[in-house]
Amino acid sequence: MKRISDLSGALIGEIFYRVPLTSLHLVRSTCKKWNDLTKNRILGKKAAARSQFLEFMMTNSTLSSFRFNLQGIENKDDQDLLDHLSIKQITSIPNNNQVEISQVFHCDGLLLCVSRDHLTLFVWNPYLGQTRLVQPRNKLNICDRYAIGYDNDRNHKILRLVNDGRPSKILIDVYDFSSDSWRFLDVDPSTDVEYHNGLSLKGNTYFFGQEVTTTGIVVPNQGETVTDIEDYLVCFDFTRESFGPRLPLPFDPPYPCFECVSLSWVRDEKLAVLYSHYETPEIIEIWITTKIELNAVSWSSFLKLDLSLINGLPDGFSFDCEPSSFFIDEEKKIAVLFDYDGATNFRYQMAYIIGGDGSFKSVNTGIVSNPRFDCGKLVCSSYVPSLVHVQVN
Repeated sequence: MKRISDLSGALIGEIFYRVPLTSLHLVRSTCKKWNDLTKNRILGKKAAARSQFLEFMMTNSTLSSFRFNLQGIENKDDQDLLDHLSIKQITSIPNNNQVEISQVFHCDGLLLCVSRDHLTLFVWNPYLGQTRLVQPRNKLNICDRYAIGYDNDRNHKILRLVNDGRPSKILIDVYDFSSDSWRFLDVDPSTDVEYHNGLSLKGNTYFFGQEVTTTGIVVPNQGETVTDIEDYLVCFDFTRESFGPRLPLPFDPPYPCFECVSLSWVRDEKLAVLYSHYETPEIIEIWITTKIELNAVSWSSFLKLDLSLINGLPDGFSFDCEPSSFFIDEEKKIAVLFDYDGATNFRYQMAYIIGGDGSFKSVNTGIVSNPRFDCGKLVCSSYVPSLVHVQVN
């Protein structure tokens, strides 16, 4: 009679692929062989890579796992799309005392979590089930910005852009995992801009920056001076521990400049940017990088869609679509955008699936969000489990 420990590696991989990451500790306890295997190998990686996207998403101060199977989705009716979608709230992150989370950042299979009370930082490896409490040297601030990355020696670090309350003053604090200590950097980032929406790619973090200047042009019949907005990317290099130059984005907004810009990943290889302008909100453009480095970037158009040409848009859909986040499948030429149904109080989050052929589908994810919180933002795209060990405090 066969025992559990006699199962083949391929079959064990299929089992682990179907188990939520946050429940792996229960499966590991089944037998010693399985526990040893998962500490040294990523089981189920091949099965996951061939069929679906695994993401993490912030909703109402909690973290949820978000699995979307895009296989054959082009031929499904809207009411059948829920069969391809699985969202599970994570109720047990080890050793975090169930704190409310305000921000989450991802790099290399690790999640950096910031508590809503701005008292706690911790790093979590969902696959290994390990967490590490990181004690900041001073109180966290709601205006602080964070990132997690690693240097050329694969040593992981945390970046904190500290707003110390003084106008136009930003301090740079770096936490080193190997020394378990913080240190301020003698680096002066641009102080006339606000960095936000940082995404880590291949160890470095790319921030979306925005500089607002006054043009001196007065709007006719309104008496208001027009402001000009310059959008760009800037990279923080965790090896050199310094910022690179401004990197251009692939669009030149018309005057006056009010637009929706959102950043995302193309797995762990490229960045993607979504753009729409208030004068033509029905037109959505998505670009992806063909090259991205500390000092250089080049872009290629991935998708341009005119929603006004699509028949059968869902009831209540507005061209004023400002996706909280999005991800794309480059091979299938599909983009999935996340926005809300427009209700004024509690509201349902919608996923809009856009095809390169002009197709448009929508599905209610079932997530009810409180508009007071920053909800429905993807933490990562195409999450891949990691064997990076995080010491448990």
